[in-house]
Amino acid sequence: MTPDSAGAPTTTPRRRVARAALLAVVFVCAACGLVYELALVSLGSYLIGNTATQASIVLAVMVFAMGVGALAAKPLQQRPVVWFAAVEITLALLGGLSVLGLYAAFAYLSMYTGAMVVVAFVLGLLVGAEIPLLMVLLQRIRRQDAGSAVADLFAADYIGALLGGLAFPFLLLPVFGQLRGAIVVGLINAVAGLLLVLVLFRRGLSGRATTIIGGAAVAVIAILLAAFAYSRSFEVTARQALYRDPIVLSQQTPYQDIVMTSRRTPSGDDLRLFLNGDLQFASADEYRYHEALVHPAMAAHPRRVLILGAGDGLALREVLTYPTESITLVELDPAMIRLARTDPRFTGLNRGSMNDPRARIVAADAFNWLRTTDERFDAIIVDMPDPDETATTKLYSVEFYALVAAHLGPGGVVAVQSGSPFFAPQSYWCIGATLGAAGLATLPYHVDVPSFGDWGFFLAARQQPSLRMDPVAPTRFLTDDELRAARVFPRDRQPLAMPPSTLMEPRILRYAQGEWQQY
Repeated sequence: MTPDSAGAPTTTPRRRVARAALLAVVFVCAACGLVYELALVSLGSYLIGNTATQASIVLAVMVFAMGVGALAAKPLQQRPVVWFAAVEITLALLGGLSVLGLYAAFAYLSMYTGAMVVVAFVLGLLVGAEIPLLMVLLQRIRRQDAGSAVADLFAADYIGALLGGLAFPFLLLPVFGQLRGAIVVGLINAVAGLLLVLVLFRRGLSGRATTIIGGAAVAVIAILLAAFAYSRSFEVTARQALYRDPIVLSQQTPYQDIVMTSRRTPSGDDLRLFLNGDLQFASADEYRYHEALVHPAMAAHPRRVLILGAGDGLALREVLTYPTESITLVELDPAMIRLARTDPRFTGLNRGSMNDPRARIVAADAFNWLRTTDERFDAIIVDMPDPDETATTKLYSVEFYALVAAHLGPGGVVAVQSGSPFFAPQSYWCIGATLGAAGLATLPYHVDVPSFGDWGFFLAARQQPSLRMDPVAPTRFLTDDELRAARVFPRDRQPLAMPPSTLMEPRILRYAQGEWQQY
């Protein structure tokens, strides 16, 4: 048994083994390539928002670069073993460190999008060069007609992409997280390429080439292992660079990035909660926001109350100051529910509301939950994150508010947090128009929340609602006089005629991202 010029065995059984091994490497490389792609999309969604835009940019740039890489690989086919090794070692290094590098660019240099385009192009270039080189290697093991060779190679490639696509959300993200998940895939990529070259095609390499390839692969693996070990420390340092105050809590969940900061002030610790980088509350003045959101909806002492969102328990705290028959709170993220129930920083603010036996806490998507229940409520309080990400825009749509309206009992009211009529007037009035398109009469009002600025809400009902509150409600900020003033909008922030936002045309996303981008 003598090897051929590429180092592949000549006997049929060994050729079959060699061919199967090469297709297995194609499978692994395809899985790794798709994970790099998904990692860039996921990271952009977390850091920038707007998943649709991030996915479009990454996919378009990478697919274009793959075409360029395939063309660029033509002159490399004269020495396919050496160049495949070079491509895989480089791809493993850059792909493995891509998330870490982009997070550093975002945290320290504030230049994410440009850096992401460059990284996506380089990774696409390398991924595109893989297939032509692998095709040459496959033909050297056993020559076959072009159609059959392409079919075999692409079958392994597409099945590998399936594995990578499923592994990313269900294995890599939950077990390793964004940073470490990419590094792990880089290590797998490096090992797979190294095994193919140094085991299957080693006899086709000179001693010098073998030494260089082996040394480079070992160096890349060592760098990735060092990055893996350092990644947690780096993540803590980089995340802190994004926030003014010291981080006291940080948790990445399947739904969002939860961060709490704390700063000593003369009046005590100022705790601030951020979800995906957006401020949700500051303990120094959150009572202003939550009193304005909750108490107008509770003025008629509703018996059955539904809270959508508000997993921190602060809106629930205000509702519990009223006598009610039942309170249901629907929050998407179980991790937020656990924190609000057990973390002393949360329970100190929400007064243990999430553990109150009068409240039923449901971990579910509010949109889907409303579709599956036939319960009716006298008051519904909607306290969702701002609609500046694709995932939240459905919660500001005509379809969502129509579901909310369908669950109102006779005389029921809805209170909706609606953003800032000063900083984001188009978004604010679009929410009002969307509520109106869902068949609800609306009443706009706004109050001053120092950590947010001028902040607005809508009270809505089937009949025109009135803005009032129980005169004996235990509030620190809100009064009838404050509510009367809340209905008045200044001359430079008069109502705007805006079209509604829908699932198929989420205008609110465009308004929110465009308006908040300038601040």
